[in-house]
Amino acid sequence: MSTRPRTTDVATHITVRFEHLLADAHPNAPASPATGKARGVGASASGGESEGAKIAIVSLDRADKINGLTLPMLQELSRVARELARDRDLRGVILRGEGPSFCTGLDFASAFAKPSRIVTGFIPDIHGTNLFQRACWDWRRLPVPVIAVVQGHCYGGGLQLALGADFRITTPDAKWSILETKWGLIPDMSGMRTICDEVAPDAAKWLTMSGEELSGAEAEKIGLATWVAGAEGGTNSVDAALSEARRRLAELATRSPDQLAATKLLFRDVHASPRTTFRRERARQLVLLAKKNTAIIRKAAMKKTKADFARRGTWLR
Repeated sequence: MSTRPRTTDVATHITVRFEHLLADAHPNAPASPATGKARGVGASASGGESEGAKIAIVSLDRADKINGLTLPMLQELSRVARELARDRDLRGVILRGEGPSFCTGLDFASAFAKPSRIVTGFIPDIHGTNLFQRACWDWRRLPVPVIAVVQGHCYGGGLQLALGADFRITTPDAKWSILETKWGLIPDMSGMRTICDEVAPDAAKWLTMSGEELSGAEAEKIGLATWVAGAEGGTNSVDAALSEARRRLAELATRSPDQLAATKLLFRDVHASPRTTFRRERARQLVLLAKKNTAIIRKAAMKKTKADFARRGTWLR
């Protein structure tokens, strides 16, 4: 685990720190400590690519409220995702919650303290997403792999935030539920799209209608979670899940960052018509063929050597 001091915006309760994964390390080895002063999302650890892949750890830091989401937290989640997207040296993100739980969803008491802000939050931007949707969907738009580490409660908006990640690692005893049904609501933080990306339509409808609570192990069985880590439960399982997240990102760091960005774009738009999907496949592949990192990994594969990648190219969101 990195020993770098965390930087938390007290008002938004979102923590961001950076680590460099140890190159060629054992999967359970800790990340190399980052050094230097942290000044928000734009800060980076000293040193170059030789230290290992640079990743960001983004944490919900409101453990005393079980990481219930406030409107400022939603705004900050979107802002952080968009700012990280501009860091072309970044190779991955771990999204997690401090304390015993990942996230219990929207803090209704806080959110409805000023009802006018709820109304304003529903106004979509030029991309067609409103505040609530951006907080989750912007992680899908980030051009690097995002892994959510889930422990304890993963309810409502918290579940939708986890689904905004590309992959989800859960402890076996975590509790997953589309809790909006308890209030007579539907998941509207991009969840109607992302849950259908991960589970069968009938399972998605059942979970949305019933609000049934699943354990982490059950969530993994139906595809809601990607992997289960740790068998003991509690702190040991959380540590195991974080170690597994680092191991997975280290593995993906051996691939071209441009190929990963192109893959995310294609999968994000996979629900388009076959004609549109095939056109996008051709367009992304032509761009990749011209990328420097594609040539680098091709030469490394032919010579059976480790690829030394250049910075990620620029990809439209």
